[in-house]
Amino acid sequence: MFKTKDYYTDLFQVSETQLERLVEEGLERGGNYCDLYFENTVFNNLFLRDGIVSSGGSHIDYGIGIRVLEGEKTGYAYSESTDAASMSDAARAAAAIAGGKKGSPLKVGCRLPSFPKDTCTWQKDWMEESAGYYVPYMEKLRNMIFAREQKVSKVMLMLQWQNSDILMFNSDGEMTFDTRPLASLNASVVFTKDGRNENNNASRSFRMGSEMLSDSLLEELADAVVKGIDDRFEARRPKGGRMPVVMGAGASGILLHESMGHAFEADFNRKGQSIFSDKMGSRICSEGISIVDDGTLTANRGAVNFDDEGIPGQKTYMVRDGVLTSYLHDRISAGFYGVAPTGNGRRESFRYAPIPRMRTTYMESGNARKEDIIASVKKGIYIDEFSNGQVQIGEGDFTFFVKSGYLIENGRLTQPVKDINIIGNGPQALSDIVAVGNDLKIDNSTWTCGKGQSCPVSQGIPTVLINNLTVGGE
Repeated sequence: MFKTKDYYTDLFQVSETQLERLVEEGLERGGNYCDLYFENTVFNNLFLRDGIVSSGGSHIDYGIGIRVLEGEKTGYAYSESTDAASMSDAARAAAAIAGGKKGSPLKVGCRLPSFPKDTCTWQKDWMEESAGYYVPYMEKLRNMIFAREQKVSKVMLMLQWQNSDILMFNSDGEMTFDTRPLASLNASVVFTKDGRNENNNASRSFRMGSEMLSDSLLEELADAVVKGIDDRFEARRPKGGRMPVVMGAGASGILLHESMGHAFEADFNRKGQSIFSDKMGSRICSEGISIVDDGTLTANRGAVNFDDEGIPGQKTYMVRDGVLTSYLHDRISAGFYGVAPTGNGRRESFRYAPIPRMRTTYMESGNARKEDIIASVKKGIYIDEFSNGQVQIGEGDFTFFVKSGYLIENGRLTQPVKDINIIGNGPQALSDIVAVGNDLKIDNSTWTCGKGQSCPVSQGIPTVLINNLTVGGE
């Protein structure tokens, strides 16, 4: 959402003359680029447990981060106050850290001549109502969950919502600003049968106003959190080994994000730490496979009007028809490679310098039907959802824990499985993809990516058959 320029300058109590003076102070010891990042974020949350609101809270994060670049060196400092003296101290501290001689200006601007299309829908501001206004929605969701499944023994719900006002200015004279809503609703449920417990979680998160809390969203979340619970109680650990693995559409895109997406981030490649550092322009998987990082999906958790360097959000093809075509760039890596930034410079808050980060990462649909992909497998594993995992960026090796899945026997889904790991190598897994479904699904859960700092992201994938992975079972 875009408000007027005066709204942001009044909020942070700065004038354009002050902004220009601050970047001059940032460059007074040298350096070739300086930018300012102002943030005012209002956070709120509510927790419902055992049918009552057990806790809630609200706080404000406010301040400015100042970055100075001198060649490959970065000086960064922040202040939790925007009074003139505090900002001047932060600018001079960033300048002292960067140091060095005066360099040529960093020219990597690719900004559109006007503000981009707004990706954040906002029919009703979350802040218009008190926290108590949202409690009945949480109670309604709780009742829906209990009504759907007799084995439900405990329901815990969390609702979080925030608005972030952002103002950015840099030594190229570029000024951008926007207001970013973000809300999430999470359900954590305990199921009990014959003295045994199973847990399941489901969540939804969007960049939109409080109209998000619709009956259709509550119904969807209630269905999702009880889905497949009977199979959870029947699931067994299968025999492990090398075998075909079918990744279900949607949430299993976390494997794509972790094992491949991070390796496409330009800082890892600029420093020679990624397995893909020397593969730009090379074929890395079969023709017809395209992998995208997209900041333009309306209301999506990973959407950005501007990234945290003032570059407009955009759709970036990392892999197009099997060929590696782009890394994910911030201004620094774009300058290093001599290309335009891709709108991937992101940060957790004003306390952090921006670095290349994903937004919404997904593989585009292919031509195969899900049913035909499963039918083509004589013996293998079908994965509904992963939970967590580990990835070595340099080597591309990964291990992921399967939250929900099934054996595939003679082309049919049979025994539910649990307590297994999927082990492989990202580049090898890419090259071993032999079928891509026509059913791309973006998963709208509360995904958060950690890379020394946290950022909200999203991901998706169609049904995909990887011909040869290691399944860690019995």
